[in-house]
Amino acid sequence: MQDTSKQYDLVIETCRSLFIKKMSDYGSAWRILRLPSLTDQIFIKAQRIRSLQENDERKVDEGEVSEFIGIVNYCIMALIQLDKGVVDQPDLSTEQATELYDQQITTTKQLMLDKNHDYGEAWRDMRVSSLTDLILQKLLRVKSIENNKGKTLVSEGIDANYQDMINYAVFAMIHLNEN
Repeated sequence: MQDTSKQYDLVIETCRSLFIKKMSDYGSAWRILRLPSLTDQIFIKAQRIRSLQENDERKVDEGEVSEFIGIVNYCIMALIQLDKGVVDQPDLSTEQATELYDQQITTTKQLMLDKNHDYGEAWRDMRVSSLTDLILQKLLRVKSIENNKGKTLVSEGIDANYQDMINYAVFAMIHLNEN
């Protein structure tokens, strides 16, 4: 499990670095996005990964890793939006957004460690394509919850689904880095 924690941190370091660079370029313009818009952005990324996995020909020279990074960062943005609400104008400095990013990752990593303990790191025996499918399944669940105005009868909330997508994307990147 110690390796997983270190590998997780390395992947998140890459994602976080890109998040900070994009904050420098664009500011917190993403703060105006409603949750369904963020969910749709994540869906586009996941669909592209699936397409890359199924098709031999690529017309855009970006691989799966950059799309998984996008999934992680958009999920973090969604978790921040869930927590802080949507705004009409960008309202966060790079430092504030990075602090919120770090808070969300700390919570999400702890969830991963707890589940990893209980599941015995079963993800290590999974294929990257299966992790992609699980992300797509979680997205369809989130869309259904959003269409029901956030109400569920017995299911976990939207936040847990975003956290699971982050963790599946990190696991996929760990696999891709090992290959």
